[in-house]
Amino acid sequence: MTISYWNGRYLPLDEVHVSPLDRGFLFADGLYEVTAAYNGRLFEPEAHIARLQRGMSELRIDCTLSAGDWLGIMERLAAESGIDGDLTVYFQVTRGAASSRGHAFPAGVTPSVFGMASPLKRPPASWRDQGVAAITIPDIRWGRCDLKTVALLGSVLAQQAATDAGVVDALQLRDGLVTEGAATNIFVVKDGVIATPINDNRILEGITRVVILRLAAEAGLRLEERDIPAAELESADEIWIASTTKEITPVTSLNGKPVGTGTPGMVWRRLFALFAERLGREGTGR
Repeated sequence: MTISYWNGRYLPLDEVHVSPLDRGFLFADGLYEVTAAYNGRLFEPEAHIARLQRGMSELRIDCTLSAGDWLGIMERLAAESGIDGDLTVYFQVTRGAASSRGHAFPAGVTPSVFGMASPLKRPPASWRDQGVAAITIPDIRWGRCDLKTVALLGSVLAQQAATDAGVVDALQLRDGLVTEGAATNIFVVKDGVIATPINDNRILEGITRVVILRLAAEAGLRLEERDIPAAELESADEIWIASTTKEITPVTSLNGKPVGTGTPGMVWRRLFALFAERLGREGTGR
């Protein structure tokens, strides 16, 4: 039995029933979060909760759950999931179900809150040993990519473009600049300097991205947050993609051409070793 959370109740997933008038269903009017748990311990849960709460504030979704409430639900879903191994906890909050369909925010509507746990399939060893291939595509998403909304059609189309091309990710370009992968943050390394796009409305501030910035600073690595022209992808020594489910993955082929030497780079190797150590500490509670 897969346990889930639905509007204050814990119940089997197949007993969750969503109204067809829910605004998440009709308008993609909602937000979501995915938090990993390694060895039974949640990784950076407070950061995920803070991002969710910021998104609700920006979208004016009035949810009464506190940060402590969210954490408690997350911990219970993870503990009672019955999953043997690493997992993710998924949350989705929509504005709720109104009595009729209308674009403006309805009055007196209670948000719909859903949560579930799923097994986490970590990146295969081949991704670390050999890297992955990616392509570049135009970024067609809306102008508030900093909000982790359920309006994911742009990302769906980007990932499908990658799938159709037989590669792992699609790196998106807007106005001649690098933004994000289909559902990943992007890092570019040249001459030992790590660069990543500015944290503004054009990208989502990924939690793994935040961890990478922290680890790089602790290790004394040079890292710049700035606009990255698309041309820098062609001359990069290393390119990485990062997310909760892809962790930190080296891109060794882009648009059919090798990135740098065509193998995972030394800067990535150092950063990934620090990241793996951090996961180990979180996983064992140290």
